[in-house]
Amino acid sequence: MARPEGVPGLPETLRRPLLSLSSSVFGESGRAALSGGPRAPPGCPGYRADCEILSSLPLQMSLYFNVYFFPLWWLITVAILYMKYPALSDYYKFILVTIMILVSLTELIRLYLGYVGNLLEKVPELAGFWLLTLLPQLPIILFLLFNEGLQIHSLERAFHIIFAAFLSFQVVAAFFTLRRMVNALAARFRRSEFHRLEEQRPAPGAPRPAPASAACSAASPRGRWAPAPAPAPP
Repeated sequence: MARPEGVPGLPETLRRPLLSLSSSVFGESGRAALSGGPRAPPGCPGYRADCEILSSLPLQMSLYFNVYFFPLWWLITVAILYMKYPALSDYYKFILVTIMILVSLTELIRLYLGYVGNLLEKVPELAGFWLLTLLPQLPIILFLLFNEGLQIHSLERAFHIIFAAFLSFQVVAAFFTLRRMVNALAARFRRSEFHRLEEQRPAPGAPRPAPASAACSAASPRGRWAPAPAPAPP
């Protein structure tokens, strides 16, 4: 599966809190393992594991269908809201208009973060997608689905059920994908550190550098450090 490159991600002010959240919730590793540590070079043990694809195919399929479903859901919801708007109270009119604006903006950001985080295996972006799915999208859709004071139409209820099913599946799938990514990146970081230490260790037959005390003993015939002779007087 080809991975797009050069896609802009989250700003650094948002990436750091999401990295800390991911390391504490989805794994037991430190932040250094999630910040894109060095990868094992070809020929090293574990190179095949380093190239393992961590993206979730079921999550990507749900995101793909969600992209096409959301415009249809938005059109149906807005059309039914326009039809029943005069019969609603002022309280529910304000709530529904606010909800439609909030859901529309959040869904665009959420789907973008899901695509970038899953395809490019970026933990902060996928963690942001998981948070936006859990809050506020899923509670809002459940509110639209079960609040009878909104005078829910049967067609509207059917679309809300499908949207809630998408969100529920994506919350679970993104959680397990994030946990797998965090643990794999942590193992990759520890493996690369191990290979780096192995490369720095001298070979078995290579001469070791002499200690400083031995160098001083070799410079003095009596085994003590001999000062340099003073220059002759003019």
